[in-house]
Amino acid sequence: MFLKRKNEEQKSNYLEVLSNRRSNIMKKAAVSMLLISSVSINMAFANESENNTLKEIYHIYSNGKYVGALSDKKAMQTMLNAKVKDSSSQYENLPLKADSNLSVIPEQVFTSSTNDDATLQKLEELIEIEATAFALSINDEMAVYVKDLEAYQEAIRKLKLHFVTEDELNELEARKSTIETLPELKENETRIKEIILKEEVSGVTVDVNPEKIVSPDDAVKLLLEGTLEQETYKVAEGDVLGTIASDHNLTTDELMKINPGMTDSTLLQIGQEINVTVLKPLINVDVLYEKKAIEVINHNKKIEVSEEMYKGDTKVKQEGTDGKREATYLVRKENGVEAGQSVIEETVLVKPKDQITLKGTKVMPSRGSGEFAWPAEGGYISSKMGHRWGRQHEGIDIARPSGFDIKATDNGVVVAAGSDGTYGNRVIVDHKNGYKTTYAHLSSISVSVGDVVPQGSKLGIMGSTGRSTGTHLHFEVEKNGVTINPLTVLK
Repeated sequence: MFLKRKNEEQKSNYLEVLSNRRSNIMKKAAVSMLLISSVSINMAFANESENNTLKEIYHIYSNGKYVGALSDKKAMQTMLNAKVKDSSSQYENLPLKADSNLSVIPEQVFTSSTNDDATLQKLEELIEIEATAFALSINDEMAVYVKDLEAYQEAIRKLKLHFVTEDELNELEARKSTIETLPELKENETRIKEIILKEEVSGVTVDVNPEKIVSPDDAVKLLLEGTLEQETYKVAEGDVLGTIASDHNLTTDELMKINPGMTDSTLLQIGQEINVTVLKPLINVDVLYEKKAIEVINHNKKIEVSEEMYKGDTKVKQEGTDGKREATYLVRKENGVEAGQSVIEETVLVKPKDQITLKGTKVMPSRGSGEFAWPAEGGYISSKMGHRWGRQHEGIDIARPSGFDIKATDNGVVVAAGSDGTYGNRVIVDHKNGYKTTYAHLSSISVSVGDVVPQGSKLGIMGSTGRSTGTHLHFEVEKNGVTINPLTVLK
């Protein structure tokens, strides 16, 4: 039993020793493998570091779009400098630069595979040359570009000089730079109070295509006319003003206005060039003037009636005299055309005195009122006063009436009634106010000398007696012994 137990213990110890030996062998093998692996990895990294050094390339973007890659960004700068230099001769005295919307993004790579020539060529085609300029803005909208702030200020000054003189502008600017009170205006003196740009005008520095930059003179032209070039139309066969105007969204009046000398009756010639551009200013300029003037105040003329004076008589009761005032005006001109004025101060130096005239209302059948009625029943003037048939025709002839009664043209007294040679049957009425009227060629007479005839009463019947070629009335008017043209007094 004892021997058996001892043998089993020896067997167990042997197996434990064997197991430990195997474990040590495995550990040694594992350590050996780890060392071999470390050596291999280190050797691999060492070889890669020697053969594959990291390189830097540059990705180019224009306005956010990819252009290509470059191995040397200095080549891009060289190309940009050359393009700016080439443009410098075309746009002298302008600060030029290449398009600012370029982005360059570097990248680290093991292998560089860029096509620099292709990228640079594509970039040169895309790139635009810009100039730093000064933009003139109207109501927050870009209107025109000039070289710089100095050119902007020159354009604004020339814009004002389009409506005022150099002396006037200098005087206005000098007044604004001082705090001294302005002297009073002298008699008949005019001076500028203010120049107002009606639109909001401002300026800002911008980068822009140099082709858009204009001179101060062209800037003024564009601001005043809305365009630098006027559109013209060549007249074709069959054209008339109305159709040409309509085809260009104009009225005939507008078309004639922009073509001085053209009227409705103008004969158009085929091939003739006609301006069809209506100028529309981008900016409107108001010039305010102060003006002092000594002016006449016209006197009023008043009429007062008098029952003591005969109708038709007048008499000056009070002579009128003009007054005098000193007036200061504010005058506004818009784009050179007067648009209104108002009195801002007035001082009456001499008051005017009314002229008063008395006018009679007393009626007497034998005295004329001075108001002449038509002496026939309708009809028309067949012959006026003047030279006729080799002699002077002293009155007018009235023919083809609707009725043949001849009537007194105003109140009066008959001073002649009967035949009188070439006049045939004729009547003369004295209106007792300096006027006499004659009615000739009557076929019959209805009044006698001494009769008082009110206006419109019958004197006779129209006829063709005396020297006459047909039935008509020959009518004459005499004032203070001098024959006058009846048409100056007849209603």
